[in-house]
Amino acid sequence: MTAQIWVLGGTGRSGREIAAQLARLGLTAVLVGRDPNRLRTAARPTGSETLLAPTFAAAVAEIRRQHPAVVINAVGPFTTTAPEVIDACRATGSHYIDLANDVEALSAVYAMHDAATQAGHALVTGAGFGVTATESVVAKLCEGRPAPFRVRVDMVPSIAMEEGTAGEALIGTLLGSLRGRRITDGRLVPVPIFSDAVRLTLPDGAQVTTASMPAGELLAAHRASGARHVLSASSEAPSSPLIRAMMPALSALMRWERLRSFATRRLARVRVRAKERPRDHSWGHAVVTWANGETREGWLRLGDAQEYTGAVPAEIARRLLDGEGRPGAHTPAALFGPALAESCGAAYLLPELGR
Repeated sequence: MTAQIWVLGGTGRSGREIAAQLARLGLTAVLVGRDPNRLRTAARPTGSETLLAPTFAAAVAEIRRQHPAVVINAVGPFTTTAPEVIDACRATGSHYIDLANDVEALSAVYAMHDAATQAGHALVTGAGFGVTATESVVAKLCEGRPAPFRVRVDMVPSIAMEEGTAGEALIGTLLGSLRGRRITDGRLVPVPIFSDAVRLTLPDGAQVTTASMPAGELLAAHRASGARHVLSASSEAPSSPLIRAMMPALSALMRWERLRSFATRRLARVRVRAKERPRDHSWGHAVVTWANGETREGWLRLGDAQEYTGAVPAEIARRLLDGEGRPGAHTPAALFGPALAESCGAAYLLPELGR
């Protein structure tokens, strides 16, 4: 096996998109999965190699046996899969990348920073659209500046849905975001879910409503800015008053790990219909305020959020193979700076800075 980059969950939509983006960079992926027919079908368009692993445990065992240079984990829920894969990567010195986008999953990877530093390998979590797009704008606005007082980030994805099942990675992220939280005085505190609704006018003139939805970008924006107060919001938060009224009860139920795992497995098998993207662009947005009252606002513009979720881990894997980066646990912009977002095809719009 000649390729050095393994993609766990290689037959899923994210895995296939990562393989396509790696191929555009001239790199060959090893798609790891449990269904030989789906593996062959997924590998054919990009000339990827395949590795059959009938169980997740078998895939982890193969990491320990074959020592790939980089492992990209696209198998959710990441709170369950990440620790096992990272433990195997630590033993082999493999770099690790995942697509996690919930508070618990990112927190768990951050907690492994010291061990990863000692082992000499990089752990990059949140290497998808939401975390990368929002933390990159925050990092760009805060370049060369002291830590701000307050930050709000908004995630506005535009994704073309293909017919099929949602998958445990996406469902796990969504269920993990149902517990209302924000950062106040530097601490993670509970707040009502889907609060702080704001009507945003996008740079292209379209309008969307975003409301608090504490996904992984909450922690990433806090680390990128050092702000005492941070709120993360999303256009994916439901706008129906009835659904919002039900959320506190559902949020409380999702704190039960067994119930959340059961719901994740069941909902991941629900089939969804294909539909086109709701708008031309996806957006990452941030408003940063300093203690003196100065405020800066910025946007990151890109295309399909799913394609971007393939481009980011592919570019990170390329850089890690080239010896860039450093050991420890990081999010994408924290490791490679805000220019990484542009390398993956996005563009900054920074009206407060005249750009």
